[in-house]
Amino acid sequence: MNDFTTEINKCIEAMSIGGLILYPTDTVWGIGCDATNEAAVKKVYELKQRKDSKALICLVGNDAMLERYVEQVPELAYDILDLATKPTTIIYDNPTGLAKNAIAHDNTMAIRVASDKFCQYLINKFKKPIISTSANLAGNPTPKGFGQIDPIILKGVDYIVNLHHDKQNGPPSSIIKLGNDGTVKIIRE
Repeated sequence: MNDFTTEINKCIEAMSIGGLILYPTDTVWGIGCDATNEAAVKKVYELKQRKDSKALICLVGNDAMLERYVEQVPELAYDILDLATKPTTIIYDNPTGLAKNAIAHDNTMAIRVASDKFCQYLINKFKKPIISTSANLAGNPTPKGFGQIDPIILKGVDYIVNLHHDKQNGPPSSIIKLGNDGTVKIIRE
């Protein structure tokens, strides 16, 4: 547990000053930052060499944090999250309190309640959502593990978590768009 705590503290230290982290998530290795900090989110787009017109995913630690950053969480979202058999990202209408450049142009935000213990502890101790985008340059495939991460990404982050470097990625999350008007659209199974 000591290594775990040390890694969490180093991540928080980096993100608290607008830095980027490279960390293992419940799906893939991710580039993360404070999801409420516009300057930090801009650094993510720059590092990935990606236009900010393509929205990012953010992770929250639990349902209570989700409710703080989404104006109205549809009841169906709780059922989907309870029944999901793999990590599930839901796109919500009207996010609030997040960096404007992390939110899609249609005023939606893709948010996943983290299922990975490291991510949950990190987010809950940080007390804010964190960005979670795959650790690859725009247009390149998502690395299957730490060893396949591009050196540009490795050099471009402020802190690299020193855990799970030998672990292969799990499947990507399912993505479901839930509109406040009751619409449901499966983006990725």
